[in-house]
Amino acid sequence: MWTADEIALLCYEHYGIRLPKKGKPEPNHEWTLLAAVVKIHSPADQDCDTPDKPAQVTKEVVSMGTGTKCIGQSKMRKSGDILNDSHAEVIARRSFQRYLLHQLQLAATLKEDSIFVPGTQKGLWKLRRDLIFVFFSSHTPCGDASIIPMLEFEDQPCCPVIRDWASNSSVEASSNLEAPGNERKCEDPDSPVTKKMRLEPVTAAREVTNGAAHHQSFGKQESGPVSPGINNCNLTVEGLAAVSRIAPGSAKVIDVYRTGAKCVPGEAGDSGKPGALFHQVGLLRVKPGRGDRTHSMSCSDKMARWNVLGCQGALLMHFLEEPIYLSAVVIGKCPYSQEAMQRALTGRCQNVSALPKGFGVQELKILQSDLLFEQSRCAVQAKRADSPGRLVPCGAAISWSAVPEQPLDVTANGFPQGTTKKTIGSLQARSQISKVELFRSFQKLLSRIARDKWPDSLRVQKLDTYQDYKEAASSYQEAWSTLRKQAFGSWIRNPPDYHQFK
Repeated sequence: MWTADEIALLCYEHYGIRLPKKGKPEPNHEWTLLAAVVKIHSPADQDCDTPDKPAQVTKEVVSMGTGTKCIGQSKMRKSGDILNDSHAEVIARRSFQRYLLHQLQLAATLKEDSIFVPGTQKGLWKLRRDLIFVFFSSHTPCGDASIIPMLEFEDQPCCPVIRDWASNSSVEASSNLEAPGNERKCEDPDSPVTKKMRLEPVTAAREVTNGAAHHQSFGKQESGPVSPGINNCNLTVEGLAAVSRIAPGSAKVIDVYRTGAKCVPGEAGDSGKPGALFHQVGLLRVKPGRGDRTHSMSCSDKMARWNVLGCQGALLMHFLEEPIYLSAVVIGKCPYSQEAMQRALTGRCQNVSALPKGFGVQELKILQSDLLFEQSRCAVQAKRADSPGRLVPCGAAISWSAVPEQPLDVTANGFPQGTTKKTIGSLQARSQISKVELFRSFQKLLSRIARDKWPDSLRVQKLDTYQDYKEAASSYQEAWSTLRKQAFGSWIRNPPDYHQFK
């Protein structure tokens, strides 16, 4: 069918060919993170997949995002015209929503082939059965999935390098990015937390599948310094004991990769103890900010939510009979733990029940590729050798969607790159994937459909604001309420007045 390396290579090639130089990292000075959604088409009339005759599939990147930043709560706007969270995974998902909106428009206007076919209920659509979507990220999601045990190997000892990163309080916290392994780790004095920085020569990443321990070498390019503020890892004594039991006999857990993501208020906090007990696993976390706390939940938390509610969001659920789920997640070459990924993305929600019809906790396939992203922190660090100046995360974010009009969108600080203070608030100062622009696209879709063909959820009451339309997606809101009650009770939600725009 397809492999993790095939997905990674497809995304890396798309990044190199389809995305412009604008918004990409400055060579030898900056790095970034990459995420994408890949559509996979398996012809329904094809013979079964067999070892001697593998089924042929068509793979296509339909959305892509880069980025490492998010804004603090003081910079949030009630007009919906700023991107609060510009981490690559979030940019890729919002770009995917643009793609879904376009495909719904194609289906509703019957102009050309779409990924959607009519559902059984009036005005509703569902995804074609011969299609699935795979999510790719060049690095483990920030937050819980990045809390990974560090193993000590007798033949490959780790050489700790201690640095006091807290001495410079003026520097941004992890540049608003969390570093699960090497990448999101606070690779500059950005982390407000004093962490260890480690040099790990060709260390192996433990991969746990069905209780069996496997090892995957990071290779020479992963042997660069592992940034200090690595995602703060939340490991309980019991969790560490379990990890130790499955670690190879020659290795023991000596520390954890640390995340810059902070535990949300209401959750038990990290112990902060030295070494492997520093973090508490399984907790909801918010992304760090530059001295200004953010309202952005970690990518691990957001992806876990998508695995229950779907990637389409509340607005698009008005037109869909079923949520749009990801079938698999592929992670690029980086410090990685299969156990941590499964815990963060699916394990925390595995007991959620009584969800509305169509919703459910998905059995997500989680894989890692052995291919390194050339503009990852690790790859750039390996190339730059003794280049002057420090290596920093790229400040821009790139959004790309498989849509005919303005597929590209390059932003910085939540606005289109080049936006000035004078132009903020104008139409040209809006990203194509901002809340207000996605809402405008949704309204445009509505205007192209005869009112008598609208789904019931949009015809039973008069709706006006963005908040009105979101709340009217009753099945989605019921599923979200159930998820919060049973698993994510401390989730930080934006106040309703941030969703009152029209």
